[in-house]
Order: sequence, then C-alpha cells, then structure tokens
Amino acid sequence: MYPSMRAAAEDLERTGQLLRITEEVDPDLEMAEIHRQVFADRGPALLFERVKGSPFQAISNIYGTYARTEYLFRNTLPKVKKVVELKADPANFAKNPLRYASAPFTAVTALPRRHLRPAALYGRTTVDQLPLVKSWPMDGGAFVTLPQVCTLPPGSRKVMQSNIGMYRIQLTGNDYVMNKEVGLHYQLHRGIGVHHTQYNQSDEPFRCSVFVGGPPSHAFCAIMPLPEGLSEMTFAGMLAGRRFGYAWKNGHLISADADFVLVGTIRKGEKKPEGPFGDHLGYYSLQHDFPVMDVEAVYHRKDPLWHFTVVGRPPAEDSSFGYLIHKIVKDLTPQEFPGIRQINAVDEAGVHPLLLAVGSERYMPFRERVPEEIITQANRILGSGQTSLAKYCLIAADEDDPKLDADDQPAFFRHLLERFDPTRDLHFQTRTTIDTLDYSGSGWNAGSKLIWACRGEARRELTESVPTELELTEGYANARFVVAGILAIKGPAFEEETGYADLEPFLEANAGKITTDDLPLIVICDDSTFLSADFSNFVWATFTRSNPSHDVHGMDSFTEFKHWGCRGPVVIDARVKPWHAPGLKVDEEVASRVKQKLADMIN
Repeated sequence: MYPSMRAAAEDLERTGQLLRITEEVDPDLEMAEIHRQVFADRGPALLFERVKGSPFQAISNIYGTYARTEYLFRNTLPKVKKVVELKADPANFAKNPLRYASAPFTAVTALPRRHLRPAALYGRTTVDQLPLVKSWPMDGGAFVTLPQVCTLPPGSRKVMQSNIGMYRIQLTGNDYVMNKEVGLHYQLHRGIGVHHTQYNQSDEPFRCSVFVGGPPSHAFCAIMPLPEGLSEMTFAGMLAGRRFGYAWKNGHLISADADFVLVGTIRKGEKKPEGPFGDHLGYYSLQHDFPVMDVEAVYHRKDPLWHFTVVGRPPAEDSSFGYLIHKIVKDLTPQEFPGIRQINAVDEAGVHPLLLAVGSERYMPFRERVPEEIITQANRILGSGQTSLAKYCLIAADEDDPKLDADDQPAFFRHLLERFDPTRDLHFQTRTTIDTLDYSGSGWNAGSKLIWACRGEARRELTESVPTELELTEGYANARFVVAGILAIKGPAFEEETGYADLEPFLEANAGKITTDDLPLIVICDDSTFLSADFSNFVWATFTRSNPSHDVHGMDSFTEFKHWGCRGPVVIDARVKPWHAPGLKVDEEVASRVKQKLADMIN
C-alpha cells in the first residue's frame, strides 16, 4: 500500500479526499479548530502547508470518516483479520483451512526488516521547530497526539520484544526545559509500564523512541489490542502491506519509515507535572506528575508530514480506531470472553465509562430465568485487560432476544429496562480502579463499578408518560424523557457540603409512590433539556459524570446482607460535582475566525 504518510496524502488528494490549507495557520488553537470543524462536517483529510513557527507541514483527519479509514486499508484489512483470528485460536485453521490458507504467508511476509539507510534519519531538528499543536485553551502546552512510543525490555535488542503504544507526549509548557525534556503520560494496563518496572530494577538506561507519522497503519498499530505473541511491528506491516522497517541509532530503535523520531532516556526516579490536556472523554485530564524523558535527538525524513489529531468529546477522529478494532476482532469476542456474543465499549460515552454486552445462559435451562452465568461473564469482562477499566457493564442474555444488538444503544437500553429487577440485578464493586481520565470517582484512578444485568421476559411496558404521583421537590424541575423509560430531571447545583443530601428529600418524597413499572430509570442532571435532546447526550453526560457507588440511588432502596437494591426507579445522579474535571470548550473568537476562513476557502 503506502510507503509513507506523504504517499497516503497524495492518494487521498488524487481521489478528492484531502484539502490543502495553503495559508499560514497558527498551531496554537487555530489548527485544532480547523480540524474540529471539518471533522464535524465529515470533511476531508487536511494538509497544512504553512504552519506558523515551523518549517514542516502537518496532516490530520486522515481517519476522519469510517469510509476513509477503510479506504486506507482496503487491500490489507481482510488478510489482517484472518491472521488475528488464527493467532487468537490456531484451531480455526483445522476448522476452515481454505479461509486461513493465506494467513501464515501474510504474517511471515510482514515481519520487521532492518534498514541500513532509514528514511527517518534524513535530517535533524529540534522540538521547538516542530508544529507545536495546542488543541484546547486550558491545555498545558503542545502535545504529540498520535505518537508511537517504542521501548524494549532491559538487555534486549530483539525488535519482536518491543512495545509500541500510544501514550501522549507533552512537548512544551509546565516545567519542561525546551528542546531537552518532554513528558510522557501512560496509564494503567499499559505495556510501557511493565518495561518501566523492569528498568527500575536494572542499571540500564531506559531508552525510548517516539515515532510520528509513517504509513497510516503505524499509528493504528500503537493502539491495537493484539493477541499474545503478535507484535505491533508485525501487525503494522500486515496492515500496511509492507514490512515494518527499523534501524538502530546510538542504541535507540528507530522506525525507518517514520516522518519524525524523538529519541531519549526516561528518568527512572523522577517525574514532572504533565497536563492539563483536553481528552477523549470530553473533559480535561488534569495536571499530575508523570515520567519525563531527556531528549537526545529529533530526526525527520525528507519532506515529512507532522501527523496529529484532535481529541475531545466523542465522536472524534480517533473513533475510527475503535471502529477498525471492532471490525478486526469482533469474531474473537467469544474466545476471549466465553459465553459473550458481543461487547460494545460505547464510544459516545468515552469508551471506558460504559460497556454494553450480550452474554448467554448455557448451563441450566431448566431453572427459573434469572441472571446467573451472565454475571460471571460480566465479572470476566471487568477482570480482563483494558475492559477492566470499564465503570458500568450492562449485560443481557441473548436467549431473550437472539437479534439483540449492543451497537443499537436505544434498543439495548429498552431491552434491559423492560426486564431488569431492581431488587436483584444491580451488583456493585466498590473501592476499585477506573480509567485514569475519569474524574467521577473518589480519587485519581479510584472509583467503583456496576454490573447491571437482565434476563427473562419483559416485566414492564415502557412509556413516555410522567407519573402523576411524581413529586418534584424544591430544586427539581423540567422533567423530560430521553426515550421511553428514561426520564431526565434538572436538579439543584451540586455543592460540596450538601450535594448528596440534596437528593434525599426527592427520594423520600417519592418512595412507595413510584414503581419501576411506572418509570425504571431517572437521571438527575444539570440540564435536562440538553440530556434529553439526543441519546448520545444521555450516555455521555450520565456515564461520564457518575460514580456507581456514590451516584446510583433508588427510590425505596434497601440493603439486605450487603446486597443493595430498590423497589422503585433507579436514580443516577449525573450532576457535575466540584471534583470533576472541567468540560472542554472551544475559544469562541478562534472558532468564529476559523468558520469564516473555511467559508472563504470553499467559496
């Protein structure tokens, strides 16, 4: 396919899928705002020819639509899917040898290859000469938003043992010394963290290389959850249709085809403040201490393109990564999670806050149809790798509706709300870990989880009629249905001292009067008009702004032998709390200027 990012850009331009921005653009907020507005209109990839303060061009939005993402990998995606399926379960070959006959050849011909004259070492530059893209007004500086961060275990020069992950890099701001230091942000369950632990126990310097650009498959390989034994380099080679080129430079592993390469050494015992950063949940991740890397050199290829994206409340360009992952691994779900037919990590909710799953009850068909095995399956999901960061796991049994589709969010919620028993089907896990970027919990990385299960025939018919008995106590108003069965109510602003106590009068006033047959789910929020306007608003605001142990309540609730339940509606408090991270807001002056600039370009 494409030997470089420039080749991909030229192909997109030939096929009418790329727009050149020829006038000078400021990387401080303006480039990001152009990207956001073009993405929102499902527009083309963007090539910025003149970046203020930099001699280098930049490119973004190449994955801006699912169709364009599939186009970039149109010749290789089916082959890659077969290899991943076979690697996850070699028995597939015996079951269907014709389907998988080409898979071993695909994998072998994609093995990394050493380059003696790597394109990425054409020239040298410094950090301050790069396109220093700042995406949001409160960001702590400029960031690399599509980095491929490469490390090896101590003592190893075996490229197949490398870890390549997408961990954001802060280039400027805070206490970083320009051109000498950059910050690295990596979270729980990341491969680089394993290497960091190993280097802490070793006398070796912790060398690190950061690649930017290269063929479009290279950025994707850095976020792809791969089966054991399949390296990111091999995967990138398969998806690119050409072997991943590598080289060595002063002890550092280099991507031969990258547009830019930053190399350095991560300090083992020192951290520096990193952030804030406008992140993919739609809020800022706040400033925290993270590892720092001493920059030794910055290399670039001839005529390079600085590849970047802009993250924020989903959907965004990086939503295409989730889409592509799903296409590749969806058939592997039953192997990774026995009994599970489908999982949807809901992109509109920021991925980790909300998982929808369709499981199965296989072992005791003669018993009463209540959630049994699907609870075990949900616990398996919450105990495995990246899915362990999920906060809400809603799971249904496929026997109740074999056509149930977790990707159809309104239909899934309707199915669950028609069937669940609030006295039985809510299972909490408290004082555990949640996503680093989720500030709804009780501390950094700390929060709770909820398994919400359903099985059996429909218990109730969902309506959009507000029960006449519902009493809106002082401070509660503007009851609006999101869809049948889900009612949004505006509550009083949450104050540190009184916030949770504010809810008690409302719950007590309605206890015993409202049942789940009347109304199964109520969401208390700051703006019920916003939350009810669109289903994506509902999943985003509800599940990013609530911590199950603290914010899931119920009318006529009880605790019985440490099991919590309620006899009336489940009530989720999705108001913004004082400890939540601030939401992302664009600079209105920049947005207005960009809107006019884009209109002038089109005209």
